[in-house]
Amino acid sequence: MDSSDDHIARARALLARGGRRILGLAGPPGSGKSTLAERLARELGEQTVMVPMDGFHLANEELARLGRGGRKGAPDTFDAAGYISLLRRLRAAAPGETVYAPRFNRDIEEAIAGAIAVPPDVLLVITEGNYLLLDGPWAAVRGLLDEAWYLKPDEVRRQRWLLERHMRFGRTREAALAWIAATDEPNARLIASSRSRADLVVGMGG
Repeated sequence: MDSSDDHIARARALLARGGRRILGLAGPPGSGKSTLAERLARELGEQTVMVPMDGFHLANEELARLGRGGRKGAPDTFDAAGYISLLRRLRAAAPGETVYAPRFNRDIEEAIAGAIAVPPDVLLVITEGNYLLLDGPWAAVRGLLDEAWYLKPDEVRRQRWLLERHMRFGRTREAALAWIAATDEPNARLIASSRSRADLVVGMGG
């Protein structure tokens, strides 16, 4: 059994506990969180829905008002309280209730409300994001997750992927490297400091 099979088996075991469960995938930018979440959701089928933390990005207009537009992606550029409220609602959904979550659209760099439906028959919610294990305004997240995995990436691969992603969405190579140095890497160091709060550390190979 390879490591990806191990992760699928562990997620199946979580699903088998009964009731609705929430699995959190945390890690630095470019660590492969969405890739692993999509693989798990695909393997586990219709009982599983992905609800990314990225849907709680503050709107660009609000970031500009706050003077934070130049470091979008930092912890204080998200609605942490809104994300926590959604996790609580997902855990305590009334019988027959469909819960709706926002989705971040990278084409327009804005979140779209109500874009992800979580029907009542969904038994495993996979949520992924940078700050699931942080303290401060994010501290309540950890207690709302049945399991939390920290993704430890191959650093060469991660840096290459970040550069390619920024360039794919319109930045020049120079602007992308500057953004990585000023925003992504300070965030990555902060995220790494929360690793000890995870139940499992997942090595993401190169």
